[in-house]
Amino acid sequence: MIIGGFILTALPFSLYFDSGDHFAIILSAICSSLTGLIAWLFSKNPKNKELGKREGYVIVTAGWIIISLFGSLPFVFQGAIPNYSSAFFETISGFTTTGATILADIEILPQGLIYWRSLTQWLGGMGIIVLSLAILPILGIGGMQLFIAEVPGPTKDKIHPRIRETAKRLWGIYVLLTGLEIILLLIGGMGFFDAVNHGLTTLATGGFSPKNQSVGFYTSPFIQYVIIVFMFLAGTNFTVHYYALHGNLSFIKNNDEFRFYLFFIIGCAIFITLLHLKHVNFDYEESFRQSLFHVVSLVTTTGYVVSDYENWAPFSRIIFFFLLFVGGCAGSTGGGVKIIRYLLLFKNSFLELKRLMHPNAVIPVRINQKAVKPSIILNVQAFFIIYMLIFIFGSFIMSMLGLDFITAMGAVATCLANVGPGIGAVGPVANFAHVPDLGKWFLSAFMLLGRLELFTVLILFSASFWKK
Repeated sequence: MIIGGFILTALPFSLYFDSGDHFAIILSAICSSLTGLIAWLFSKNPKNKELGKREGYVIVTAGWIIISLFGSLPFVFQGAIPNYSSAFFETISGFTTTGATILADIEILPQGLIYWRSLTQWLGGMGIIVLSLAILPILGIGGMQLFIAEVPGPTKDKIHPRIRETAKRLWGIYVLLTGLEIILLLIGGMGFFDAVNHGLTTLATGGFSPKNQSVGFYTSPFIQYVIIVFMFLAGTNFTVHYYALHGNLSFIKNNDEFRFYLFFIIGCAIFITLLHLKHVNFDYEESFRQSLFHVVSLVTTTGYVVSDYENWAPFSRIIFFFLLFVGGCAGSTGGGVKIIRYLLLFKNSFLELKRLMHPNAVIPVRINQKAVKPSIILNVQAFFIIYMLIFIFGSFIMSMLGLDFITAMGAVATCLANVGPGIGAVGPVANFAHVPDLGKWFLSAFMLLGRLELFTVLILFSASFWKK
């Protein structure tokens, strides 16, 4: 029912621009809302009202699949994407904030559908389940199970003891930053419709743009810097934003993950600038700006582009490929492995050398001056290994489906990390239209795996999960 209501918000844009997609929007909203209403009527008085962890994982995974099934209806009913495999791919790419697209010409889409396409990313950015917790008390107790399954990253910093209040605060910050970016883009000279779409997709770290050239359509340095800043903020743990807005700057200063995130991005941007400077016709400022833009875009898994970085220095393609595996901070709207996991792995690896020298010493890994439980370290190690195995397996599958090996690796890496553009034939100026339908369904599954951090989905395939 919620998705049906949000689909209707595209109607004013459709009517204002007279884009001819109003019938598809209304019909999709009716189908979605009516199905939700019927489901609610049949389940409003359950025999067992207790919501456990098992139910939480099932609801989250099934919820993302179902909203993608219904969210694709406007594209199908309008005829903009008549192939349902492609329509589902485009929609789940939106909700998972991946940004991979099958559309070769985005600008010919009706404005109502362009807005809905952007809105799917904005809803998926903070998470539709967290949104439900914020506005629907109907879930009552047991909401924590959904929050645990939904919020990305190995750490869950609760900013309020009640989960619904936590969700409200997260969404409040999200709306505030989105509105602020839209205002700044308008000041920079961007049109209202484009500013709204970019505001929605930047804060979601999604990367869907209403322009075929993505942000490269806008040559204004001001607009590009505004988007860089808000991509960076979107890739930051939203707990950091909460404490910053309350004046607790010491929390930011002492946050190991945020410092690592900041210095990693700046270091990569400077290195790539020096690397490709002699291979492009940019001046120093534009060279740094474009390098910084693409580093922030890939690290935060946003996926915006301002130029074809594959045509920069020969070595730059390798660097950008590895950036697909980084990800933003835990508790951000970004996907990927996450900065905090790399920080834990690095610290644990270095401390392992000390442990070899002092086998009887107890030397814990510390994050923010607090010892990290060994179980979390093991979880991170398992996550990283499984992530790499899925990447290898997925690359092999996509190669079997006809993609060249570079493109296969790029497609799987970018979908699993929820980035959008990859390398090869799915690079920054290409799309996924040429991928076979079966390949699109595989990549859709990888997007969902990446968005829900592997274990939330993989646990459903465990026999012990279903045992009483």
